[in-house]
Amino acid sequence: MELRLLVTFEKVATVLSFTRAAAELSYAQSSVTSQIRALEDSLGTQLFDRLGSRIRLTEAGERLLPYARRIIELSEEARAAVAGTEEPSGTLAVGTMESLTSYRLPPLLEFFHHRYPKVRLSLRTTLGDETRQALRQGTYDVGFLMEAETAHPGLESEVLAVEPLALVASPEHPLNGRELATADLLGQSLLATEPGCAYRDLFERELTSLGGPADFMEFGTIEATKRATAAGLGIALLPQITVAAELAEGSLVRLDWEPPFTLRTQLAWRSGKRLPAHARLFLEQARKLVSEQG
Repeated sequence: MELRLLVTFEKVATVLSFTRAAAELSYAQSSVTSQIRALEDSLGTQLFDRLGSRIRLTEAGERLLPYARRIIELSEEARAAVAGTEEPSGTLAVGTMESLTSYRLPPLLEFFHHRYPKVRLSLRTTLGDETRQALRQGTYDVGFLMEAETAHPGLESEVLAVEPLALVASPEHPLNGRELATADLLGQSLLATEPGCAYRDLFERELTSLGGPADFMEFGTIEATKRATAAGLGIALLPQITVAAELAEGSLVRLDWEPPFTLRTQLAWRSGKRLPAHARLFLEQARKLVSEQG
């Protein structure tokens, strides 16, 4: 089996599209098709079922995929080992989220930009479920998660920091200065980013468990949510690091309510994946620079 055929197979199996695989590999679609046929001929079995415009892996294809990924990763590891002391280089697809990209990752991104300019970081903004799926499929090399759980099927992960949350409001809000129970939040105007953020989903679950509605006015981004909260439109639960400046200057206040759940910022990658040298370097620096922020 030729390595290039396995690389093409792995890409098609990941994206389940000959057209998209050809675009990502910079091949003509006919080349991708002919390479898959050549691999099937060499193995004497069909690897994909063609279902009109869609494709799916056959049982043989499902069995081959983990071996193909291991062979590709070993090839990359061997190439890096032979390169020896050369400057780290390569592309790293990183799944992240707005709160981390804007407030936790700048020191890490700045470090790589200046220290390892040949490592190209491709940041992809997605939320929990989508990030985990992209890691399992191999679309992302590594991904940042902000979750209550620390075990994720099909993934390995490392906790970098506990992520404190703050329930915030404008200084004039009637709940400011009161000691609050969760029941006191029922019926309040709630502001949030889009569904899928772990802290928003857990907050909603907590409120609905008491029988009350949890209707959120959605603003899409953390910055828009903060501005609406400061303008007195409602209250919002956000990572503390994202509102530290506003709390310090007094445009927002922290309400006296502690969430009954804990989120942890984590870095994750596909189980069994041998991370290349530049990815291991990224993990090492993320462990240091993100954790130092506390």
